[in-house]
Amino acid sequence: MSDQKADTATRKTRDRGLFIVFEGGEGAGKTTQAGLLTEWLESLGHTVLQTREPGGTELGKEIRELLLHGGQVDPRAETLLYAADRAQHINTLVKPALDRGETVVQDRYIDSSIAYQSGARGFDAAEIAGFSAWATGGLLPDLVILHDIDPLDGASRREQRGAAADRLERESLEFHRRVRETFLQRAGQDPQRYLVIDAMQTREAIAEQIRERVTQLLQR
Repeated sequence: MSDQKADTATRKTRDRGLFIVFEGGEGAGKTTQAGLLTEWLESLGHTVLQTREPGGTELGKEIRELLLHGGQVDPRAETLLYAADRAQHINTLVKPALDRGETVVQDRYIDSSIAYQSGARGFDAAEIAGFSAWATGGLLPDLVILHDIDPLDGASRREQRGAAADRLERESLEFHRRVRETFLQRAGQDPQRYLVIDAMQTREAIAEQIRERVTQLLQR
């Protein structure tokens, strides 16, 4: 990306901040790329809030612990806990940042709920979308960056890191295949708002694709 493009990106103004969400299956590398994007945006002079769901607030941290590292969680309770985390997170942290003109870079949002709780667990997608719309006041991201990866490759990456699997990571391979399929279906329904990334590319190649797309948004 040229310096001219980067300079132009810093000069553009918006009515509110830019809301960018990273999505993808386990081991896709989205958290790494969210950090790289944050660093790049800050180098251009943007104020950035980097956050995640679940766990972006104090309440969310407690919910995250229950969801990922607690005991058995009923699937309906799981769905509602994610919605509770989202309501607290969006209304107390994300919306105020956007209103201040900050850029929000977020790890997971509504697509994850639909992929995991609907695509994989079988709940009605419209109901889950309705919970999330009510919880967030209908806030949608400007861009969803979907890191697409075969679940086998994602599991292999996690094993290479030596990290202990959380409750969702321990789900079956078929579960994670349904998650992936749902993510891709969502992206196909709204291609203008999604950037689908082959997560098996190098970290540098992925970061460049993301920067190019984000620059386009900043120039609008």
